[in-house]
Amino acid sequence: MKPTEQQLQKYADLAIHTGVNLQEGQALVINSSVENAEFVRIVAKRAYEAGAKDVHVRWSDEDLTYLKMKNAPMEVLEHVPGWKVDEVMSYAKDGASVLSIYAPNPDLLKDIDPARVAAANKAGGQAMKEYQQYVMNDKITWSIVSVPTVNWAKKVYPNATQEEAMDQLWDQIFKITRIDQEDPIAAWEEHNATLRKARAYLNEKQYKKLVYKAPGTDLSVQLVDNHIWHGGDTNSQDGVKFNPNMPTEEVFTMPHKDGINGTVTSTKPLNYAGNLIENFTLTFDNGKVVDFKAEEGEETLKLLLDTDEGARRLGEVALVPHRSPISQSELIFFNTLYDENASCHLALGGAYPTNVEGGSNMSEDEKAKHGVNESMVHEDFMMGSSDMDIDGVYEDGTTEPIFRNGNWAIDFE
Repeated sequence: MKPTEQQLQKYADLAIHTGVNLQEGQALVINSSVENAEFVRIVAKRAYEAGAKDVHVRWSDEDLTYLKMKNAPMEVLEHVPGWKVDEVMSYAKDGASVLSIYAPNPDLLKDIDPARVAAANKAGGQAMKEYQQYVMNDKITWSIVSVPTVNWAKKVYPNATQEEAMDQLWDQIFKITRIDQEDPIAAWEEHNATLRKARAYLNEKQYKKLVYKAPGTDLSVQLVDNHIWHGGDTNSQDGVKFNPNMPTEEVFTMPHKDGINGTVTSTKPLNYAGNLIENFTLTFDNGKVVDFKAEEGEETLKLLLDTDEGARRLGEVALVPHRSPISQSELIFFNTLYDENASCHLALGGAYPTNVEGGSNMSEDEKAKHGVNESMVHEDFMMGSSDMDIDGVYEDGTTEPIFRNGNWAIDFE
């Protein structure tokens, strides 16, 4: 059923008040495809009504992106104009909130040479490094939501008509983000409270490492000393509470960049750089990926791993129970925001400094000594399943179950 105006307004209000938690007199930046213009206009209207001093939209267009990736000279792909960096930095320095509407076409760049895509991604990562520090250190409030697009909906529901696919995907999004409830904002507060209990329990435990066992996975992940588990809502450096991801079902923390050993196998496709990487396995030795294979997208996986030194190491470990609403939908969304919240996952690349005590104020040398991974990329991939067991290992070597058969083995009450 096509979404009603009331549903769209509730979704916009949730993104504004629970997502970025826009403050009166603050600017809002929206990153969105032109295909989502109707919803963007509703968000802008509700933002101004909430007291925004300005709403600036940074539009993108998948057709134009494809044309550029296919036809532009390599020197163009390898260069990001300074004005683009200046634009985002001007808003970051002004303390604007940033809302990204993430709904990529999973097959957009499947016939483009992955080396061209990798070059453009690397250039973007290098150019936007300072801006990413604002995001990863929570200097600003930011949030990511998704809105159905035709190509994405047809990928999720390939046997449905275009209209049916769009309507079914809207229904799933509204259910998973709690828009179908009478008061979504109150429902999210209750959900965040549950995630706070999980992260408080894990923060008190301070496990030395996590051990993962599942078909195709036998992995040991050392955690940094004084690590911090986050999940659900968090606070900006100015003390404003916000939800970075909507939906979210995870609690996550920081692995030691040199402390990962063993093999892990993916359980859901990874949509990276307009291409799908499917059924892949990574083998780690002292933190670094030393071997890999993929049934599909292996060349794209190699380019991701070769982005920089940190791309072959982990920056995040996240726990998500198999009984999460997204998992129970039994859908593959081909959208990391959704699929990562259906499954335990890991992230290749840069770590969030906020996941270690004092991390946001550490120098580069201090981060390295603490085992904080640095990279231009941060790519989540899903490796959880109903067959996964996870143990927490203490400093003295004793262990206790955290997950059994894909779900929590812990009572947080």
